[in-house]
Amino acid sequence: MHDLIELYRSLTNPERLSHLLHTLLAGWVGYAALFGVVFSETGLLVGFFLPGDSFLFTIGVVCGFGALDIVQVDVLLMAAAMLGDSTGYWLGRNTGPRIFSRPDSRLFKQEYVTRTRHFYERYGGKTIVLARFVPIIRTFAAFVAGVGQMPYLRFLPFSVCGGAGWVLLMTTAGFHLGKVSFVRRHFDLVIVAIIAISLIPTVREALKARRGNKSFHQAN
Repeated sequence: MHDLIELYRSLTNPERLSHLLHTLLAGWVGYAALFGVVFSETGLLVGFFLPGDSFLFTIGVVCGFGALDIVQVDVLLMAAAMLGDSTGYWLGRNTGPRIFSRPDSRLFKQEYVTRTRHFYERYGGKTIVLARFVPIIRTFAAFVAGVGQMPYLRFLPFSVCGGAGWVLLMTTAGFHLGKVSFVRRHFDLVIVAIIAISLIPTVREALKARRGNKSFHQAN
């Protein structure tokens, strides 16, 4: 368990991640690992715990060190994001209705799917793009689109724009900001700030849902 925690921490620490990519994850294994992390966040319904935004920002910083080629990495991770979306979509399309009767577990809670469904009902197809920047919602957005039988050819452009924009924005930010001395000195605080900012839409939606429930109960 300790080793898993340390590995998780390495995903958002430039020095540790760079070291991993030159030792245990050298060569194509490292690229496959990066692909797997990004793919899992939307392609697998248990990927919500992965550090998506901060992970991509850290990768951008590592690219800024010269340890990775940012163009190759961006192309690879964009493909991972889009493939993850499509996998989540088809899971939802083919098996989705059954998951709404699935009991809560350590890695799955009905609340996550319900929250994403409300987000989707509000923003429609744009949810696929917006969700890329919202933890938890990001994991289930493509799945909920599949459950809702959204036509795949309508879903795909949103997925391409969302996946490409998310990867490009976060890695580019890391690539350039990682060279700033303040960011280098206070990297942990920067990661916390990224996580906090990404959670704002989720908190806002949760508060609106809570106010709506209170209004409903008062009316009844």
